[in-house]
Amino acid sequence: MARVAIMVSCVLLLAATCQGVKFGYYSRRCPPAEFIVRNVVGNAVRQNPGIGAGLIRMAFHDCFVQGCDASVLLDPTPANPRPEKLSPPNFPSLRGFEVIDAAKAVLERVCPGKVSCADIVQFAGRDAAFFLSGFRVNYPLPGGRFDGRVSLESEALAFLPPPSFNLSELIGNFAAKGLDVDDLVVLSGAHTVGRSHCSSFTDRISTPPSDMDPALATVLKRQCPANPNFTNDPTVVQDVVTPNRLDNQYYKNVLNRKVLFTSDAALLASRQTSRKVVENAFIPGRWERKFARAMVKMSLVELKTAANGEIRRKSCRVVN
Repeated sequence: MARVAIMVSCVLLLAATCQGVKFGYYSRRCPPAEFIVRNVVGNAVRQNPGIGAGLIRMAFHDCFVQGCDASVLLDPTPANPRPEKLSPPNFPSLRGFEVIDAAKAVLERVCPGKVSCADIVQFAGRDAAFFLSGFRVNYPLPGGRFDGRVSLESEALAFLPPPSFNLSELIGNFAAKGLDVDDLVVLSGAHTVGRSHCSSFTDRISTPPSDMDPALATVLKRQCPANPNFTNDPTVVQDVVTPNRLDNQYYKNVLNRKVLFTSDAALLASRQTSRKVVENAFIPGRWERKFARAMVKMSLVELKTAANGEIRRKSCRVVN
């Protein structure tokens, strides 16, 4: 995978530099920064692999709303009682906030005021992928992102793609963030880890039946209430074969119609995306390489500058 990391660096170095971030950004500013984040994430994932899935999801959810600026971490305040983290796509399902808090606390002791929360979120997503994949997914990430000051529930609802999206809606959603069809198919593969609330897919196991594998639908009907609500909305694993491993099993599940969401099944709705699903399912190492590249590309979406951003001090939950 070292060769993969080098290729990713070479392809994306120019794009990253143009946006004010660069690889090795903390080599002088805070040399142990990435090691500290990886150590904190590793400890958390070993205790609970689900936290790792949450951190990968957090990296995605942060970048799709206000860009990769740690706006997803901001707590409610009297002036802003409904930030992103309280929006339905994030609450109560998004996990890993305490891991970011722990990493920030160590970094502030070692290098006060140097490491942005936005960088911590992206490093943590990368490191979660590293551990959950059995070290097969590993890639360098540029640093130097600034933290945002704006976090709105309404924007999370507007920009995060729901599990009910069809293929054309997904393509448009990703295109709005500068991501292409290949990025869409590749990043969807993160659904190979983690859990989902029943409310996100009950339409696919109700009558009339969807194209979901009947055996899986039967199992899910036993696990989920007919009408889940906020007080009765259990979670189930997203990948019934390798639920705690980041691998290409997701694509085999798509082909076998053993996936939860309409947005997962939608990847078979065109010849182009179907072909990509097959390639990721059966060509060894292809998905891991593409996932690394797509995660770096996503981490560069709509970055803040010193003019409209900051480096939060002490806590990632509040602006300075």
